[in-house]
Amino acid sequence: MDGKSPLLLVLVFAAVLFAGCTMIPEYTRPEAPVPADWPSGPAYKETPSTQGTSLAADLQWREFFADERLQKIIETALNNNRDLRLAALNVERARAIYGIQRAELFPALNATGSGSKERVAGEFTNNGDPMTVTRYGATLSVISWEIDFFGRLRSLSERALEEFLATEQARRSTQILLVSEVATAYLSLAADRENLKLAETTLETQKTAYDLVKRRYEVGLASELDLERAQTPVDTAKGDIARFTQRVAQDENALNLLVAYTSSEAIELLPADLSGVAPPKEVAAGTSSDVLLQRPDVLAAENLLKAANANIGAARAALFPRIALTTSAGTVSGELSGLFKSGSGTWSFAPQILMPIFDARLWSALDASRTEKEIAIVQYEKAIQTAFREVADALAVQGTVDQQVAAQQSLVAASAKSYSLSNARYVKGIDNYLGVLDAQRSLYAAQQGLVALRLIKLSNQARLYAVLGGGGG
Repeated sequence: MDGKSPLLLVLVFAAVLFAGCTMIPEYTRPEAPVPADWPSGPAYKETPSTQGTSLAADLQWREFFADERLQKIIETALNNNRDLRLAALNVERARAIYGIQRAELFPALNATGSGSKERVAGEFTNNGDPMTVTRYGATLSVISWEIDFFGRLRSLSERALEEFLATEQARRSTQILLVSEVATAYLSLAADRENLKLAETTLETQKTAYDLVKRRYEVGLASELDLERAQTPVDTAKGDIARFTQRVAQDENALNLLVAYTSSEAIELLPADLSGVAPPKEVAAGTSSDVLLQRPDVLAAENLLKAANANIGAARAALFPRIALTTSAGTVSGELSGLFKSGSGTWSFAPQILMPIFDARLWSALDASRTEKEIAIVQYEKAIQTAFREVADALAVQGTVDQQVAAQQSLVAASAKSYSLSNARYVKGIDNYLGVLDAQRSLYAAQQGLVALRLIKLSNQARLYAVLGGGGG
């Protein structure tokens, strides 16, 4: 056998490696444990028609959110947010781990150069004279390379790949959640700023009313009770101004955390009120709940299920023999100039086989890998059920919120009319101030309720977009 034989053997084993098979069980996607159709009933729109609307998965967030200031804030958050940055780093780490596991399939080829000089005492030489021994060597070697006959390494590589893909889906899910949270924080800030303006306007109105009652009291046309009653809405409005001032500051802090602003440069982007926010586009859930299978968190759960399935193949292969190869080919010479001359070649070939005879840990590992797969199946099914519930809840809000807003708008109009009439009757001396106070309270509460419902509608549009798997790009 010449000096090229070990390398030829390596190539032969490599050919066997790539022609081999694995012991990974055939993967079958579990049936989704949810109805094929979305819920129906009084709380939902009667038809799931997509006419005039878009599917969330087909819309990038820039298309969905029409408000230009919100677009800029979301873009900044995607660049600065630490949670998203951490998710991206997890993807990079998983990719590197997959690269390490994949590299186990290939031999590690090492090149070694060496040189030595040794003085040998005369009593150890043939002629009895001391001598100096010089040796130079150059070697290419493969050290303990496992030949993957039964697919153990390829199964582990497949598991690492699926885990890497799961982290990528987790990153996408984090991005979608971030976009939704930024939009919700932006809308909440707009609503609280509008409530603050409403409280300030109400305070000015009630101050004017109080001054009127006070003048009437001073000339004997109003009682002290009316004067005290007129003070009540003034104090209520002052308390609300303080409360909404606090909430606006907290909303700004929440938005700053998501966006990671380091200065006050974004103040001009913050909304003045909810009325000035351009509403998002309408999105449809589609006609089937199968769209949930494309949600990033569901895809991540399926990737982890596939990883657990691949791990069974590795556990099975561990029950079979392992063959490891150590080989080297090189050249040695007593002189550096003769290192690569004919006749200086050297090689070694040392295969090793390990045959498990009795190792209870291997069977326990196989049982554990099968149980891990069952756990992954349950987690996958739970992810689908959770996704279905989130979409169903958002659809229930979508199907009823317009009616609530319309009813609340009518209530605001009626309360405003009632307040105007009650005030006019009081000024004319027909009624006491209690009727004015009740009408004012009803109007103020109705106005706040309308702001809250409009916030619910816009926030639910953003939520529906997110839970349907939108938010990409």
